[in-house]
Amino acid sequence: MNINLAINEGSKILKSKLIPNPILDSEILMAETINKDRNYILLNSNDFINKNDLNNFYKLIHQRSLGNPVAYLTKKKSFWNSEFFIAKGILIPRPDTELIVENILRLTKQKSKLNILDIGVGSGCIVISILKERENFRGSGIDLSKKCLYISKKNAIAHKVSSRLKLYKSDVDKFNLGKYDLIVSNPPYIKTCKLKYLEKDVAEYEPRLALDGGLDGLSEIRKVIKKSSELIKKKGKFILEIGFDQKNKVINLLNKEGFYIESTHKDIANNDRCIVSTKI
Repeated sequence: MNINLAINEGSKILKSKLIPNPILDSEILMAETINKDRNYILLNSNDFINKNDLNNFYKLIHQRSLGNPVAYLTKKKSFWNSEFFIAKGILIPRPDTELIVENILRLTKQKSKLNILDIGVGSGCIVISILKERENFRGSGIDLSKKCLYISKKNAIAHKVSSRLKLYKSDVDKFNLGKYDLIVSNPPYIKTCKLKYLEKDVAEYEPRLALDGGLDGLSEIRKVIKKSSELIKKKGKFILEIGFDQKNKVINLLNKEGFYIESTHKDIANNDRCIVSTKI
């Protein structure tokens, strides 16, 4: 069987299971199977695939048909302008979160030697993307998950920023190390009652710890804002990702903790997604 025929068969299986983007997913899984990039697949679609690779491809298609996210099957995900190692138990980076990186780079154009803290570091995609573009910055990341810290370290080494990134296993409440010029966080912000309505590949596979924002979706955001107000330097910048319907409530929480709102930013779907504030 050639590559093109196998991809078409794979996409039919995914489509029958109502998986979104079945052709794209099938192409990515084929590229992973034969260890080539997607461009190679598209340019060499008439090449034949050996039996062993074909079996492995169908195994991946089966896993995807059950809802297993592509990033967990390929163990990688593109974010900003890099590729990050991902594993089950790690929140998969989203394009919406690139808004945070975009705003930090905009705010720090003229800055040098800033000290950044990423609260809930996850895969490390935010802080590592910043450190790659700002060679004089130093970063710290905290997370409750040992696995997240392991993956962040692995990504920091792969992207050659590990000497400028310190990682700590800690709950945000208990972290008291240092003062920071800039703090960033993409905390859990989905209401507990809404988790079951998320897409299957999110609800059943991604870590609940990184999604569940409590009864009102704000329990972790409150903790992050309170602790950030203690850890940030005066006139320091705080950049926070939020849920689409949380802007006004989060602005009130920020104001109460002495933050001045500089700007709010919408994501690709035109939902409020990011708040930039300054510690007064």
